[in-house]
Amino acid sequence: MRAASGGQVLSLDTLVRLKRGLHGSGRPRRLPVPEGMTAPLGCDAVAVPACLGPLLMPRLPRVGCVYADEAHWWWLVPSDSDYALEWPAPALYAAGAVVPDAPAVPGLIHKPDGTLPYTPPIPLYLALCRVTGTTPTWSRPVIA
Repeated sequence: MRAASGGQVLSLDTLVRLKRGLHGSGRPRRLPVPEGMTAPLGCDAVAVPACLGPLLMPRLPRVGCVYADEAHWWWLVPSDSDYALEWPAPALYAAGAVVPDAPAVPGLIHKPDGTLPYTPPIPLYLALCRVTGTTPTWSRPVIA
């Protein structure tokens, strides 16, 4: 299909495939929900640099499943925990709990009691804002 100007029109499928191709050659891996646990709200993950992980743990009222590799700690959160939240840098938000370009799935370093794998996202967000010195999104001044 060609546009009126003579340029090529790309389908949505082609654009999605091209975007996925930009993310590197590593095979994406998903963080697993441990056996015996259920994720009724779906799973996403929030990654923080490994040096921040130990600072966050004591600041949280409940810690869900946490995975770690040499570079990051990954916290399982319910799906869409990025809705209306701007996670502060250097955090990475991973929809579907997919760890991009990982040579292996990070190891599970914390499993909560019970059957839910989630760390509550708002306390995690606030703790991350605190340790990074970032003002939470809803506390920033509105600029017209």
